[in-house]
Amino acid sequence: MIIDNDFSGDPDDLYQLVHHLLSPTVAIRAVIASHLREGDPFDAGPRTADNAVLVVEDVFARLGLDSTEVIFGGANDSLADRTTPQDSPAATAIIDEALRDDESPLFYVAGGGLTDLASAYLLEPRIADRMTVIWIGGPEHRGLASPPPGAMPIEYNLLIDVTAAQVVFNDAAFTIWQVPRDVYRQCLVSNAELRLRVATAGELGRYLYDEVAQVIEREAAAGPGAAGTYILGDSPLVLLTALVSPFEPDTSSSRHVGRPTPSIGDDGGYLDVPGARPMRVYTWVDTRLMFEDFYLKLHEFSSWQAAADTPGPSLRSTHTTSDEWKR
Repeated sequence: MIIDNDFSGDPDDLYQLVHHLLSPTVAIRAVIASHLREGDPFDAGPRTADNAVLVVEDVFARLGLDSTEVIFGGANDSLADRTTPQDSPAATAIIDEALRDDESPLFYVAGGGLTDLASAYLLEPRIADRMTVIWIGGPEHRGLASPPPGAMPIEYNLLIDVTAAQVVFNDAAFTIWQVPRDVYRQCLVSNAELRLRVATAGELGRYLYDEVAQVIEREAAAGPGAAGTYILGDSPLVLLTALVSPFEPDTSSSRHVGRPTPSIGDDGGYLDVPGARPMRVYTWVDTRLMFEDFYLKLHEFSSWQAAADTPGPSLRSTHTTSDEWKR
């Protein structure tokens, strides 16, 4: 798989990245550090993709991973139009992996904007037939859900680069599995969960907890008060790839509907395209499996890391080797 996220933004992407890195059932060929929209409250820029690279490198270091050659910086700017790519190391890496001689299915999992995927397609259209794109983003679909109160006019991840989404949805032939806003908003965890299930999982868990706690404190100070929860909305990228069913493999614990792939208008809305290629739209995700797996893997890693730092027999008694974690 190829992971693509705006790692200098909302820290839910850090949870997704760590969870994927701790999941031995997927082979991560590239991690794309992509940009945010200009003036984003998490990182106002201007070089948010460059900043995202530094975040990913830091996460790798916290996990003890030295395989930083899989980290690629994306473009710092959105597409100017639907025919001109933003070339970058990320776009080149996407093309190289998509065209590599390997019969294994390739999943492109994206938790932010789609600039680098769209750019790679504009540079090499053949990649559209070589992967399945799983995207966290886009508004609710008519007949399936309604927007939340006070919703942004254009959904957050789509707003990062509407033009890129138009390339992926309207112009290319990618197979798309979409987790729209109403579904990623289902991925709520309580502050108590984060304190007791994440912050207690060693130095890595404390780091992840602190990243979210800072956002919660800032939002509580600026708004009506603390909500008592946080949305880890990028985590379905792990659920739909690393946690599929063992027999007749599929995302069987979650629910989706099939629909013709719509076009995306300049206003971020969907435009029906009768007879278009089919796509999956997820309507419900298995948060129990997703979050329990994350909490347990995080604590398992913390225990292994603590044992690895302790000289003597305790290290030899562990059942997981450092090479296994570095997968």
